[in-house]
Amino acid sequence: MSPVTDKLSIDKELSWLSFNERVLQEACDPQVPLVERVRFLGIFSSNMDEFFRVRVAAVRRAILISSLQDGRSHSRHLMAKIQSKVLALQERFDAIYADLMRELVRRNIFLINEKQLSDFHSAWLKKHFKDQFKRHISPLIVNNSRDLVKQINDDATYLAVCLYSKERRQYALVEVPTKNLPRFIELPTEKSKAKKYLILLDNIIRHCVDELFGPFFEYEAIDAYSMKLTRDAEFDITDELEQTQLEKMTKGLKKRLTAEPVRLVYDRDMPEHMLIMLKDNLNISSTECLIPGGRYHSFKDFIGFPNPSRHYLENEKMPALDSAGFGRCANSFDAIAMGDIMLNYPYHKFSHFTEMVRQAAYDPAVRFIRISLYRVAKKSHVVQSLVDAVKNGKKVTAVIELHARFDEQSNIEWSRILAEAGVRVHHGIPSLKVHSKLCLIGREEQGETRLYCHVGSGNFNEGTARIYTDFSLFTANQEIAREVEQVFELIEHPYRRDNFQHLIVSPYDARQKLTNLIDQEIVNAHGRMKAAITLKLNNLIDEALIQKLYEASAAGVKIRLLIRGMCALIPRIPGVSDNIEVYSIVDRFLEHSRVMLFHAGGENKLYICSADWMSRNVDNRVEVSAPIYDPRLKQMVMDILSLQFNDNTKARIINKEQSNPYRNRGNKRKLRSQVAIYHYLVNYEKRQLQELKQQTEAQAQDKGHDVLLTKAG
Repeated sequence: MSPVTDKLSIDKELSWLSFNERVLQEACDPQVPLVERVRFLGIFSSNMDEFFRVRVAAVRRAILISSLQDGRSHSRHLMAKIQSKVLALQERFDAIYADLMRELVRRNIFLINEKQLSDFHSAWLKKHFKDQFKRHISPLIVNNSRDLVKQINDDATYLAVCLYSKERRQYALVEVPTKNLPRFIELPTEKSKAKKYLILLDNIIRHCVDELFGPFFEYEAIDAYSMKLTRDAEFDITDELEQTQLEKMTKGLKKRLTAEPVRLVYDRDMPEHMLIMLKDNLNISSTECLIPGGRYHSFKDFIGFPNPSRHYLENEKMPALDSAGFGRCANSFDAIAMGDIMLNYPYHKFSHFTEMVRQAAYDPAVRFIRISLYRVAKKSHVVQSLVDAVKNGKKVTAVIELHARFDEQSNIEWSRILAEAGVRVHHGIPSLKVHSKLCLIGREEQGETRLYCHVGSGNFNEGTARIYTDFSLFTANQEIAREVEQVFELIEHPYRRDNFQHLIVSPYDARQKLTNLIDQEIVNAHGRMKAAITLKLNNLIDEALIQKLYEASAAGVKIRLLIRGMCALIPRIPGVSDNIEVYSIVDRFLEHSRVMLFHAGGENKLYICSADWMSRNVDNRVEVSAPIYDPRLKQMVMDILSLQFNDNTKARIINKEQSNPYRNRGNKRKLRSQVAIYHYLVNYEKRQLQELKQQTEAQAQDKGHDVLLTKAG
């Protein structure tokens, strides 16, 4: 990066921390229902876990590489900034947590620890522990012959236990078994039904720790303090030619289990001798890896913080909507053939997609199904329909991405299940992740194969479709569908080269086409025509595209950006980015949809995308952006973008300081875009239904008129 470029961008790691700070803002927003605020602490913590496993691990590797070369490294300076910001966020997190616990008490909800138990609850817990919990716990005794790094699970919470006797200290680690048991236990009512008592599984183990160690060890005192280890999420995959990609991934996952620690979070009240023991046994030498925290770790479990029967403490329900487009026919394919359909999750029901695949599994006219799977639900209706389709004689091909970070093991299992069922499983191109969201179905109609396809911004995952905002386009446009078919052919035969007239496909033509689209706006601006670019992305960090946006801004192109996460671009730099404004929305749903809108001399070229503007998405992944041609659907997406850019409740301004100020509402009416979008779509679907009803009535009248004419004749 040149010195000039360096001054015009923000380090992606610091930008990412700024995004997570926006999540923390939600946890301290009094307008957010209380239980939801507690859950935002869980989201913040889960995000921070991934940050250390991926981002911090990468910076540490860069530091190591630089130390082996000339020793000069921007990464070392960056790590110091990261450490400072992380510690500041942790302090703020702890303060917000304490405030929220007090707020819960005011509403008669008590998250208590083992020292606050009544005799009634103490007795109940000890029996419950013996009957239900103890079977899931097996302490790990620390000794010189055991390699703890290989024995403990990444990102699990452990209690570091010390057994004190006159002769020595004996250490052990106890994993909090959240894979098999809930993290939060609601205690039975003792006296007042108005008061609700919750206790963490960690504290139940603390309360009953003598049940675990008393029968086998002699000790005079016992202490337990929490800790959590985070490892590097990247791992080496061997390039032995005789190994299949599946075998390489399986071996790689085993390597992750012993990858270098990048963070040890520990209870700041932990005695020094215990911390020294952990550092020695976990081979931690750098103080950068040590993060002092509170009494509890794995706060990601707080995402599932229970609401003990007080509905006002949660967000008001927004029931997912039926699509009038799909409702106009009993058969999904007839509905799509009548015209393109656009769904916007989670406002629309994801079941429209699963129903289409379910119908395809037994529809006699369907000949084949091709689908790309990146992340799917644990109990996937999509996968089951693919299996059913094979049983019904359909030709099914599934492209499963084995490198989907943190879903590798799950995708390996799905690969085996589908392959054993007879699905043709393809793992894509070894050097490229397949991140596109494609489904292609071929039906035999009137002696010819007619294609139906889906192109979207989100995964085929029933779970995330309830909380991630994503667009899905269903179309029988044969030109687009044939290009989707070309993408599948390219995945299976990457030596081919195709020209795409409609789709934008990474890595084949995306960079050139995106550059051309920006260049056209620059030309229009120079010609004193209206020129504008609107982008909604998760991340914007590709240097070349950022420079292109700076060039467009300098030419007079009006640029609006809605970036959820990392944004290396700096807006409002005089002479560079005067015409660029950047916002970020963090609210009850995770903003995940990606949209590109270019004014194009009034044509309004609109695309929905699977790709962010990151080098990896543009150059090193298979990604697809699809144009929206239907005027009604195009207007719908543009209306939704307008609502988001006018959000004055949950929108933050992205600036050079990364200070995340809320957008000033002034005298304008309060507009919370996610709620406004829901109501917009409710009315949109009502209008669609009304028009469909009018069309049906008109057709019935025409039919009745024809009958009368026939009788009269």
